[in-house]
Parts: sequence; C-alpha cells; structure tokens
Amino acid sequence: MKKIIFATGNEGKMKEIREILSDLDAEVLSMKEAGVEADIVEDGKTFEENAIIKAKTVCELTGEIALADDSGLEIDFLNKEPGIYSARYMGEDTSYRIKNANLIQRLAGVPDEKRTARFVCAIAAAFPDGTVKTVRACMEGRIGYEEKGANGFGYDPIFYLPEYGCSSAELSLEEKNKISHRGKALRAIKDELR
Repeated sequence: MKKIIFATGNEGKMKEIREILSDLDAEVLSMKEAGVEADIVEDGKTFEENAIIKAKTVCELTGEIALADDSGLEIDFLNKEPGIYSARYMGEDTSYRIKNANLIQRLAGVPDEKRTARFVCAIAAAFPDGTVKTVRACMEGRIGYEEKGANGFGYDPIFYLPEYGCSSAELSLEEKNKISHRGKALRAIKDELR
C-alpha cells in the first residue's frame, strides 16, 4: 500500500485523519494534494451511501485506494437534524457560528435530558479491484447552551460531553481523536486496510 487518497478538502479533518492513520505504511493525501478535481454529488440517503459515492468516485478517477467519510450531527429532539445535511445545513456558505446559534435557539427551554445528540461518522474504503468496505462509529453527548472551546471545528463548540464536563472543542486533538466518531471509525477502517 503506497497511497491512500481521502476524499475531502477539509484541512481540520485531514489533520485528524493523518494523526490516526500515521502508523499505516502509506502516504495519506487529500483530494487537492492528489490533484483530484471532482464535483461529487452526495445524493445518498444515509451517511454510508454518501461515503461510498465519494470513495468510489475518487478511486475510479485515480486508480488508488480511496477513503471517504460522511459525518454529521444528529439531535434527537430535532428528529435527528441536521443529520446527513450537517455540512449544508442553512446553506453551504453559512458559518458554523450562525448554524450553532440557530441550533441552540431551536433548543431554547429544552431540558438537559432531552438535548441528547451524537456525532456520526461513516467511512467507506474503495479499492481498485471494486471492493468497498464501510464502518460506522458515534460519539454520544448533548447540545450545550453556548459555544465553548477553540479546538475542533464545525459543531464541536456546542457538542457537550457530560462525562468530560466540557464541549468537544475544549478537548485537545489527542483526547478528541481517542473518543471521537471519526477517530473510532478511522481506527476501524484501518483494520480493514491492513
């Protein structure tokens, strides 16, 4: 295994991915670093379907092993919104500060025990021989009452982890990678790649 291309342009994500896959005997590249330009339409109905669409597209374009994740935030009180639309929630160019404020506002008056939520991550690995493998992992928590923390990205500042007494944006990258949905899924897919 020489090269793995991860179907993302998100630098925050690539930092986590490289950290966790660092012990694989492979160079892990983002699509941009691999020179892959593709406008991939994520029209799946589940995290897994979207991850498969991205991984297969990049694998077919490059002939290399491709990994892709689809992840998002599910808030139980909001019927699992934003779910698979987490990145596009309230429009693709809307800042997470605005998205986070909107979700906190929509949960105004909702007690702690009903603010349950999880980050979900599905990762697909597409191999040049046509094989596709998927894994799914979650990180359970609840939605906080305000943004806290400067580590992490996206919804991390409002995702409160009761057992840690802080938001996922208040954890160090190392701590977060141990317990995060993406960290767990990356470790699981790593077993498939070996």
